[in-house]
Amino acid sequence: MIRVSSGSPWEPVIGFSRAVRVGDRVVVAGTAPVWPDGSCDPSAGAQARRCLEIICAALAEAGAEPAHVVRTRVYLTDRGDVDAVATAHGEVFGEVRPAATMVIVAGLVDARWRVEIEAEAVVP
Repeated sequence: MIRVSSGSPWEPVIGFSRAVRVGDRVVVAGTAPVWPDGSCDPSAGAQARRCLEIICAALAEAGAEPAHVVRTRVYLTDRGDVDAVATAHGEVFGEVRPAATMVIVAGLVDARWRVEIEAEAVVP
């Protein structure tokens, strides 16, 4: 088993890893749009791109790449953000076309977050 840490201050508090690889499967935890300095862009599209950047880095550290992603889950706090977030998702996964779900939720851990994304990959 390979555990990937992103350095999030939540990892030791909650007791989770950014990603875990077991055999050919890589699972990436819910990923928030936070920069290393703790800031968060207010734009839903920019937030989605940041989440996906963190996810792609975790995949790489686990020996996977976006082309190996078979499933994503996107949590949104505002239905009005669907187009912006879908566009960002398509920039990374447009050719991959994983099974994907978007869900509107009441809120996320930090009120600044408009999107959080999970991913699962299978490495051939």
